[in-house]
Amino acid sequence: MKITASTISLNVPDPITSAKFVIDHLGFTEKMSADGFVNVAREDAAFEIAYLRTGLSSFQPEHIAGSAGEGLLLAFAVDGVDAEYARLQEEGVPIVTAIQTEPWGQRFFQVSDPNGIIIELFQMV
Repeated sequence: MKITASTISLNVPDPITSAKFVIDHLGFTEKMSADGFVNVAREDAAFEIAYLRTGLSSFQPEHIAGSAGEGLLLAFAVDGVDAEYARLQEEGVPIVTAIQTEPWGQRFFQVSDPNGIIIELFQMV
C-alpha cells in the first residue's frame, strides 16, 4: 500500500466558520466546498482538513456522526512558537491555554476555533 494523501474529517456545527478560522489565522487555503462541507489544506502540512456539518446525511458510518469537538486536539509543530503566540494574540484569537514549556522541552499554546475545535501550536526547545 502507498498512501498518497491524508485528510482528517471533523464534524462541526458550522464548517464555514472553522474553515475561515484556519484560512485567516493559520494560512490554510480552501481546496473545495459544497453544501455542508469545506476542505482546506497547506502545502507544508502533512494532511488536509475536511470540515463537515454535523448531521450530514452522507456521513458514514451514520452511528458516529456526532460533533468532533469533544476530546479532539489538532496539533501543529511550528518554528517560532513565541512569535506565533504574539501574532495570534494581536489578531484576537481566543487563547485557551497560555504559552508554556513542558519539562520535556515542548513549548506550546492552544487556541479555539469558533466551533470549539482546539488547535495547539508547539515547538521543541
